[in-house]
Amino acid sequence: MKEVQTVCARDCYDTCALLVTLDESGQVLKIRGDQRNPMTQGFTCPRGAKDHERLFQNRVEAPALRQGDHFVRTDWGTALSMVSEKLAEVLQKHGREAALYLDYAGNTGLLTGAFPTRLWNALGATQTDHAICSASGHAAIGLHYGDSYGMAPPELLSRDLIVFWGFNAAVSSPHIWSLARKARRARGTRIVVIDPRESRTARDADLWIQPWPGSDVALGFGLVNYLTQKGYVDLGFLKDWTLGFEHLEEEAAKYGPDCVEHITGVAWNHVERLGEAYGNLKPSATLIGIGLQKCDQGADQVRAVSLIPALLGQHRGFFYSSASAFSIDEELISGRALAEKVPEVVSQVAVANLVGRGDFKFIYVSCMNPALTLPNQHALRKGLSKGDVFLVVHDTHWTKTAEYADVVLPAPTYLEKEDLVIPWSHDHVQLSPEVVPPVTDSRSESWVMRELAKRLRLAEDWLFEDPWASVELALEDALEKGSVGSLRSGGVLKLRSKPKDNYATPSGKIEFYSSKAAGLGLTPLPTQVPLSIPKGEFILLTSATPRYTSTQFQEVYGAIPAVVIINAQDAEQLSIQNGDVVALSNDLGEVKVKATVSGTVREGIVWSPRQSEGLMGQPQNCLMSGQPQEIGGGPRFNSARVTITKP
Repeated sequence: MKEVQTVCARDCYDTCALLVTLDESGQVLKIRGDQRNPMTQGFTCPRGAKDHERLFQNRVEAPALRQGDHFVRTDWGTALSMVSEKLAEVLQKHGREAALYLDYAGNTGLLTGAFPTRLWNALGATQTDHAICSASGHAAIGLHYGDSYGMAPPELLSRDLIVFWGFNAAVSSPHIWSLARKARRARGTRIVVIDPRESRTARDADLWIQPWPGSDVALGFGLVNYLTQKGYVDLGFLKDWTLGFEHLEEEAAKYGPDCVEHITGVAWNHVERLGEAYGNLKPSATLIGIGLQKCDQGADQVRAVSLIPALLGQHRGFFYSSASAFSIDEELISGRALAEKVPEVVSQVAVANLVGRGDFKFIYVSCMNPALTLPNQHALRKGLSKGDVFLVVHDTHWTKTAEYADVVLPAPTYLEKEDLVIPWSHDHVQLSPEVVPPVTDSRSESWVMRELAKRLRLAEDWLFEDPWASVELALEDALEKGSVGSLRSGGVLKLRSKPKDNYATPSGKIEFYSSKAAGLGLTPLPTQVPLSIPKGEFILLTSATPRYTSTQFQEVYGAIPAVVIINAQDAEQLSIQNGDVVALSNDLGEVKVKATVSGTVREGIVWSPRQSEGLMGQPQNCLMSGQPQEIGGGPRFNSARVTITKP
């Protein structure tokens, strides 16, 4: 037996360093966390531990072509000729805007995700803004801090207060959660969770605060008001490092006890307890969940929460993502910096609307399962079903999107190819090698990109460059010590992070009252919008569960459960009992699921596992609006309103 060091390529906070145990024949026996990585801490999640089981289940074995309502196996030459001929035809007849490259983070390796984009940048094909997950939060924090990076998760071990705001870390980031619990055991750190749902993280908190969904600006302003009134604000820090506090103070003063309780449903004594914790337990850490910004007022919620640590005299005392702290030149890797053509960029959140109305005649999907993950699913699927759009899917497994494809191309999993994964929370980086030879007739994304470029007779030299040469250039200033060569030799290196007291705002300071927002016609301060929900409607919340990364791992753990959790009083009023089949409906669609009656959600709120399918195969995201947020263009998943009926 032998062990191979690798890195998980999932779109996840933790980016685990893994040890893969192989038997004498080279078969994977198990995968476990590498204890030498201070973030991974020697353990991994249920997904990472079972990834090798996906090697042989539901794989795309070879290139496949649609014939009527089924697929037939073919060879790579035939498949790529068909793809390139159809792409060339669309470019000639309809223009480059009619070809859409639709990708996301199904695999976050630089050679899998960024480098293959060179083809589409050379063509000037339409691409998306990649706003489906975290973009509104990044844009929101950037309005006040310039960049969205904050503290690094290992710093939790030196904090006396850790606040998880809209962040179910026990599920979404078990390693960040482990660090928080270590801090509590070692130094008595207090853990506070702010979440409308009694999540796994909330159940283990020292204080759980349960605001009404969408009311976090009011809760944040109530906290700012309390901190100001009690003298907990660091006036020296505000003078030296910030601008516009007087505007924030004036606005927050409107959010006294009665106002906050009315909007949020949170008793004022909880705000006082939180304020006392922030005021007396220093230093603190405020961890902002990605899910906090996936709603109508998501960007403003993140803005409001991110400003709290600055009041207490902390440079970037929050954590949302560390991605912008690292100097990786992805524009170079992707070819965006090299291409002469400037592609049209469309909203990823609204792309279903565009596909539905027939804007594209050729769509190439990579590292994404849009036929489940995008909002407004009925519009998307209607568009994909039209006979005038040619769909190509390059994926490791047969997905819902592949079912709509004209050509399906097999891709290797991260265990079957060499790549480099850049974390977006911590700063440790190492090679992800080819652990096992490909078990299917798959080809890497970079290989397919080059082959298509040849068939299209593209002449740009940078399309055929060694991918590792581009990565080496892109990481020239990114590593504290060592080089890409060191990584390829098995080294574990650290990424260089930008200073915490560097603020890329117009003033060079933290701007409570954002001049950038004002210049863009946005409100310079976060805004709490009025909240109301008609009688008989419910807010549908969705979030991650431990066994699934997006729609992945259903091969291992079965289908994502088609369930909805409903409060006992709501269930009684609707005559719903545990196990009843109910229909969640709105003007966009209907999904049938089984009801679970529970006190983990309050009245007026229901919860379902993210990106599930209903009992009749209806996608959960058929209930979700495809209208992007004003700030950052992010989604509104957690503002969906539904009625609940018994069919």
